[in-house]
Amino acid sequence: MTLLTIPIVAKTLQSAFSQITYASQCAGDCIELRLDLFDEPISPEDVTHLVTTAKQSSLAVIVTCRPIWEGGRYDGCEENRFLLLQSGANGGADYIDIELIALENDGEIFLPLLDHPNIDVIVSNHNFDTLPDDFEARLSRMDKYRGVIRKLAYMPADITESFSALDSLYQAQQSGQPQIAMAMGESGLISRLLAKKLSAKVAFASLTVQQASALGQVDVVRMDALYLWSKQNKDTLIYGVIGAPIGHSMSPAIHNGAFLETNFNGLYIPLLVAPTQAVFDQFMDNIVARPWLGMRGFSVTIPHKQHALDYIISHGGHVEPLAKRIAAVNTIIIDDKGVLSAFNTDYSGSLDAICEVMSIVRSDFKGLPVAIMGAGGVARALVAGLVDNGAKVTICNRTIATAQQLAASFDCAYGDMDAIYDIDAKLIINCTSLGMHPNTDNTSVSSDYFKKDMAVFDTVYNPQETRFLREAKAAGCKTIDGVSMFVNQAADQFKMFTGLDAPKTIMRKVVEANL
Repeated sequence: MTLLTIPIVAKTLQSAFSQITYASQCAGDCIELRLDLFDEPISPEDVTHLVTTAKQSSLAVIVTCRPIWEGGRYDGCEENRFLLLQSGANGGADYIDIELIALENDGEIFLPLLDHPNIDVIVSNHNFDTLPDDFEARLSRMDKYRGVIRKLAYMPADITESFSALDSLYQAQQSGQPQIAMAMGESGLISRLLAKKLSAKVAFASLTVQQASALGQVDVVRMDALYLWSKQNKDTLIYGVIGAPIGHSMSPAIHNGAFLETNFNGLYIPLLVAPTQAVFDQFMDNIVARPWLGMRGFSVTIPHKQHALDYIISHGGHVEPLAKRIAAVNTIIIDDKGVLSAFNTDYSGSLDAICEVMSIVRSDFKGLPVAIMGAGGVARALVAGLVDNGAKVTICNRTIATAQQLAASFDCAYGDMDAIYDIDAKLIINCTSLGMHPNTDNTSVSSDYFKKDMAVFDTVYNPQETRFLREAKAAGCKTIDGVSMFVNQAADQFKMFTGLDAPKTIMRKVVEANL
């Protein structure tokens, strides 16, 4: 069993007791009493009181007093630190955390805790700068102290260095050895979110967003509500969104909400992959080499859509024909034999959203005059889908050369942004970022351009109703919001991931709630 552990990071005893009470009402299994974080020195009697209070709940208790030289705040003598930890053990704590270096340098002080009859000892080592070159050697040094729980935490340079923690947990899982291994920071989030699947002894989740005891900790509410902690097990299949940046993505909320609604044993996580082809390739190589992770699919967002296409092609995977024409993929599937396939659901999600509002089918696009503002990745997907279905597309973009280049790829017309006023379009699509939060007063066309017989689509989904859509609606146009596109493309991905029909109503509610 992996103990979801909430660190108590109080500065005063009164605050510590309040945090313990709150933690006992959360979805955690254990609390960690960080004795080194108090503003004023505490006594062994205080520690005993804290532990006995915590034990009145059903939570297990870890007692930690981290010294400055290991990233904590304790700056007293080691003899006094031993007395604090011993008081925790005598007061009924389940685990005591002692640093590997403390045992190696001051073993005569701390070794008695290893023989305490009522506690388990966590032997820990932290590196807040890099992945240690001697990662395995540090774990081997911990093995000198038999019967302990090994813990190693470090700061990865990027997500590819997080695989050392995952490998270590997997090896410990196979051998049955209790272990804690984690990569810190946003790049290391994968090691925290997969800790339960890989049977880590402990995973940490902060009491609130503001009360994290280390970089990269997720608060306990989101750990369960967003990342489905209580639903996870060894057989959970893993999916995720690859991008940089990625912290803002609503994809984990929408997909995990859909998994929960359909009772599908999956977990969808954010994956911060540095914005180069080399790091993307290294990340994918690591995934393919570890089938035991149960990674079955990814959404791909900026800036990796071209990187994903190039990777799949170079590794002999399947790429759907239209995704090749678009020259970008936003969906990767890995089957149970490790075969890679790539798709683009941006265009299908967009076309479906348009068809739903205009009450048409795709064959009705033939000959339809369409004006598209913007020439980026989303515009490229829409141009490809519309042209493929026979629409008469004109691309309007601030940079004429970019519009011309995109138009040449799909044999359609182009112009600058003002060219839209000379187009008698029946469908107008904004693929620029104009009007996106927080710059919600911006819009891509003048309000007097809109006519009642037009359909108007904005790919911006935050806010849900942009000024562009609001003014179009006031003119009597049919309007299509970016949320519809986002939900549709995610629903197509969900179907590919699971083989199940997507609960689109729930998915839309999740997006709207997050907005």
